[in-house]
Amino acid sequence: MPQLAQASYDDRATFSAEVSKDIVPKIITANGIDAATLRTEVTPGGYLLKTNASLQTEGDLDDAAADRLAGSLGYVFRQYRVLTSRLNDTTGKTGFVVVRFPQGSLNATVAQRFFEAADATKKGLGGGYAVFGDEQIFLNATNSEGKPYSGLDDASFQDGLRRAAVSFGSPKPMVSSLGNATARFIGNDWQRSTRGEGYQTLLGGSDGELVRKLDEISRCYAFLLAKTADSKGWAKDE
Repeated sequence: MPQLAQASYDDRATFSAEVSKDIVPKIITANGIDAATLRTEVTPGGYLLKTNASLQTEGDLDDAAADRLAGSLGYVFRQYRVLTSRLNDTTGKTGFVVVRFPQGSLNATVAQRFFEAADATKKGLGGGYAVFGDEQIFLNATNSEGKPYSGLDDASFQDGLRRAAVSFGSPKPMVSSLGNATARFIGNDWQRSTRGEGYQTLLGGSDGELVRKLDEISRCYAFLLAKTADSKGWAKDE
């Protein structure tokens, strides 16, 4: 398979925009959802102090539908895990902070700079982030035992990001909201479950109608990826 890791950020963002237009609506429709009711953006996304182009889909779905859609996206795109969240659920148990930047100023470079600044302010804040519009969102996500991956309790997590925002230079951000939310990972270990069994179980089994539809969409995605890699000259696995 072509290696997206060989691509520049701009190339990955361009490819992700094609995926958002040509592939994501097919996945949404396969789940019985009207694609027009959801919004998908190509934005910077961070993981372990590295920023990549990422896809963020937003909409009003119940938890079961959101988990199925997340699993479907992870299955087609062969992601190890996909995060679902509901920031307006104040009964949730995941701490979060939303850092807002001046309109139009939050790009991949700025997001990475703040990501690094946050981790320098307090170790543990460089785990991950998502971007919607002018907002950089940090979730103190937890493992299956309820322990934060950051190693920080919510108060320390939120305090560190507040301090990072205060000390950050230009463009000047501000913490626009913080509190508790619902967030969870949907995933599959592709090294151990090479056919995506972790996702397939959630999606009705390997012989289910949804998985069959997603397998067809996966072939479309693989074709698009191979075509783009060939045109860009990305390296391929041996």
